[in-house]
Amino acid sequence: MKIISIFLTTLLLSGCTHMGYYWQAIGGQMEIFSKQQSIEEMLVNPETRPELKQKLEYIQQVRAFASQQLYLPDNNSYRNYVDVERPYLVWNVFAAPTLSLKAYQSCFLVTGCLAYRGYFNKMDAQQFADELKQQGYDVFLAGISAYSTLGWFDDPVPNTIMHYSDAHVAGLIFHELAHQKVYVKDDTAFNESFAMAVELEAVKQWLKQASDSSMYAQYKKSKQHREQFINLLMETRQALLQLYGSGEKNKKDKKKTILANLKIKYAKLKKEWNGDTRYDNWMKQDLNNAHFISVGLYHHYVPAFKKLLEQNNNDWVDFFKQVEGIGDLSKEEREIKLEKLLTRVKTL
Repeated sequence: MKIISIFLTTLLLSGCTHMGYYWQAIGGQMEIFSKQQSIEEMLVNPETRPELKQKLEYIQQVRAFASQQLYLPDNNSYRNYVDVERPYLVWNVFAAPTLSLKAYQSCFLVTGCLAYRGYFNKMDAQQFADELKQQGYDVFLAGISAYSTLGWFDDPVPNTIMHYSDAHVAGLIFHELAHQKVYVKDDTAFNESFAMAVELEAVKQWLKQASDSSMYAQYKKSKQHREQFINLLMETRQALLQLYGSGEKNKKDKKKTILANLKIKYAKLKKEWNGDTRYDNWMKQDLNNAHFISVGLYHHYVPAFKKLLEQNNNDWVDFFKQVEGIGDLSKEEREIKLEKLLTRVKTL
C-alpha cells in the first residue's frame, strides 16, 4: 500500500508524464517484495543450501557491524533475501551528447534529478537507450547488482550479489546503507562519491577487525589495482573534458584517438597485474562519453570524502554530521567545498 500511495501521488504531481516508466518501476519493486524471505528463517530452514546459508550468515555479521560500528541506519534493510532469477537487479541507462560529458538527466518526485534512468527489465532499458541513440546521444547500458530505495522501504539482499567476494558483498551493503544515511536531491555525483568513499573505508575497517590477514592482503591488492584503473579512466575523462572545452577542430577524430590511447594504456597497466582480468569486459566495450559519466559520478569526489573522514579522525559520527552539513549547502557551495577538499588531497 505504501508503494501504491507513493506511486499515485507521484503521478498526480507529475501530470502522468512518465506513466509507463512509473508502472514498470512499481511492478519491479512489488516483485522484489513479493519474493523476499526472512534471512533468520532461512538460516534455520533445513532446505536452505549450505553455501547460501554460509553467505547469509556472513551478511548478517556485516549488517550488524554496519550499524554498531559505522553508525549506518539500523533498520530492516538487508535482513531479508530475494532471488529475482536474473543476473542484475536493474539496468541503468547513462547518456551524454557526442561532444560533451554533461549527463542526460531524468527527474522524478522522490529521488529528484538523476544522471541515469533505471529499469527492471533489460528490454525496456535497451529501448530507451536506442531512443537516445537515435537522438544523437552517446549511450551506456549498465547492469546494476544492487540499489537503495533511500529508506522508503526495507531493501533485501538480492541474489545478484551472492557470487561476489566476501569483501565486495560487504562493500555493497555499506554503500547502499550510506545512501540511506545521507542523500541530496539532484546531485548524483555527491551521493555516489559519498557512498563509494564510505564503502572503501568501511570495508578496510571491517576486514581489519575480522583479523583475516589473508583476505585483507587480497583486498589491498585488489584495491590498488582498482585505484590504478580508476585513475586511468579519470585521466581519460579529463582529457575529454579539455578537448570538448577547447576551440580545436576535428573533435570527433581526436575523441577517437583519446579513447584508443586509453585501451593501449590499459594493456600496459594490466601486464603489471599478474592475471587480474576484472576490467577486461568493461574495456572491450565500444567506449563513449556515457561510460565516463558513470565513472565521474561514482569517483570524482571520493578523495574529498576520504579526506573529510581523515580530518574527523575516522570518527564516523562526526564525519556523517560534516557530510550532512555539506549536503545542506546550495549545489554551487557544495561543489566549492568538495573541490577545496580535493585540492588539499592533491597538494599532500
